[in-house]
Amino acid sequence: MDILTYTEAHQRFRERLREFCETEIMPHVDQWENDHIVPREIWQKMGRGGFLCPTLPAAYGGLGGDFIHCLIVTEELSRTMQTGLAAGLHSDVVVPYIEAFGSDEQKRTYLPGCVSGDCITAVAMTEPGAGSDVAGMATTAVEDGDTVVLNGSKTFISNGVICDLVVLAAKDPAVENKHQAVSLYVVEAGTPGFEKGTQLEKMGWHSQDTAELFFTNCRIPKHNRLGEKGTGFFMLMGKLQQERLVCCMGGVVAAERILEYTMAQCRRTTAGGKPLSKSQAVQFALVEMATEAKLGRTFMEKLIAEHMAGENIIVETSMAKYWTTEMARRVADQAMDLVGHEATLEKCPRCFAELREPWQFCPSCGLPLDPALSSDSEISSPNRRYSRGRSKKSARSVARTLTREPSVSTASVKTLMN
Repeated sequence: MDILTYTEAHQRFRERLREFCETEIMPHVDQWENDHIVPREIWQKMGRGGFLCPTLPAAYGGLGGDFIHCLIVTEELSRTMQTGLAAGLHSDVVVPYIEAFGSDEQKRTYLPGCVSGDCITAVAMTEPGAGSDVAGMATTAVEDGDTVVLNGSKTFISNGVICDLVVLAAKDPAVENKHQAVSLYVVEAGTPGFEKGTQLEKMGWHSQDTAELFFTNCRIPKHNRLGEKGTGFFMLMGKLQQERLVCCMGGVVAAERILEYTMAQCRRTTAGGKPLSKSQAVQFALVEMATEAKLGRTFMEKLIAEHMAGENIIVETSMAKYWTTEMARRVADQAMDLVGHEATLEKCPRCFAELREPWQFCPSCGLPLDPALSSDSEISSPNRRYSRGRSKKSARSVARTLTREPSVSTASVKTLMN
């Protein structure tokens, strides 16, 4: 029984987005990784396609959709194997603060640009000394007449380089209660005293422009505050349910994508003259990975349904964020064992150089750009860890319990068992 109901409108939305990803994103992923940023034009093209902030009402240019549209965006962007286009952060985390707590004037000013991709957003909470402890932050906001003076710094801010608008958390140092001292403000890029630091060099996610932000006597109008003064902490806590659910979606979808590509690699990689997928131990490992991914999706979809129904599930989403992200890490570790040394490469050197059309297999690493496409070619691998294992019959019986939607299907897992 399906937990979520996908309408024809959802399916059409997915089809349009998948076509967009194939033509506008996938051919450019390597270049964006080299450039360490996703160009602004892609955000604007996403906006013109209706793929940004799909839940916003039509009055602001949105589709008036539901949270399933957000899930579809996460799923389809994951297929592109890129990490720089943080559309989920923009649409599902930052913009909801403006929609929920902004004044009518703030909504009219900013939301249409958020939908069109002309106004890219970021949220600034994390600090060098406090991490994500909102109540322990040091950035200050001091009222001075009709203005507010901001001083402090934020770090590890996604979209930090390209952002046009920042939702900033800062505290009033005159208020003793640390939970009542925090307020949220919208700060436009280019405001005097607001500077973007050098882009942080990370181990991965190179095209995601993560940066430090600095506020030095940055003066903004008092009406740039979101909601009432001193309510910022409670606003942040109130939105954690959806934010944690977004993290859960990322973990589940990542695990599913990893499983898809690992299954394809095992079909194409030979050991002892036979595909790795024929090994009992490999089959058992893949079934373990598929089982965890399926459990994660079931948990996630249940919470999405409850979230859309307006239920208070903050405890459950906290559990889901923890478990699904850890599950994705376990699946990734298992995949690296199965794939071998090629799993240590940031990218296959011939993945895109030798492909003429999107959604094909790479002749070097075997990763499919279309999981449904099959190939007769084989690739040998030095990985021999999974040479013997547990019962093939047991693996088959577990595989038969797996169901489809929308990623790894029962049929695709059972194919490995045959």
